[in-house]
Amino acid sequence: MKKLRILVVEDSLTIRRRLCEILAADPELEVIGEAEDGKRAIELCEALRPDVLTLDIVMPVMSGLTATEYIMAYMPTPILIVSASTNRGELFKTYDALAAGAVDVLEKPTADDVDGTWERRFIAALKLIAKIKVITHPRARLSGTERTAAAIQPDPPPAPMSQQRGLQQARHYGVLAIGASTGGPGAIVQVLRALPRGLPVPVLFVLHIDELDGTSFEYAESK
Repeated sequence: MKKLRILVVEDSLTIRRRLCEILAADPELEVIGEAEDGKRAIELCEALRPDVLTLDIVMPVMSGLTATEYIMAYMPTPILIVSASTNRGELFKTYDALAAGAVDVLEKPTADDVDGTWERRFIAALKLIAKIKVITHPRARLSGTERTAAAIQPDPPPAPMSQQRGLQQARHYGVLAIGASTGGPGAIVQVLRALPRGLPVPVLFVLHIDELDGTSFEYAESK
């Protein structure tokens, strides 16, 4: 039986080793490569052509978001984002990666995961998304990125922007609530990016993501 070939991309050596150990324990899976940043992920993806990638978002040299955009533009491959969403910036980039073509998102394992539940979810998600016929997302091409991993540069720092008007308007409200159903990550990302830094009100964010029953993946494939 042909094994599912997986590329693991994670800058934390401890977490990367754990992911590889989980995958190695399943006879249907094979880890064919490991990368510690997005630039190396692109190089290995182009050289090894894995069946599926696990990809972190916040990494040195190049983020998972930039790597997702490039991979889905030039070598479309099913991508499972495995990342924490404990900080606002990482959460925004995670949903932007979905809009760029990543298939699904899974929270990183925590110290509380001791009964094997997370491991089973991780393996099930990989096997499921590997069956998806992903399509090309031209975002990297439209931005003028050359088709060579060596030409990819580290993510630039965010440009400063004026916030005074937005902050003044926000003070008139007690809370900001944002929600979307499946298929709405792209629109949500645009709204969240437009929010001024230092917003003086709490933000409630809800996004409907289907359980692993095939519904959300059928939608992604049809697109």
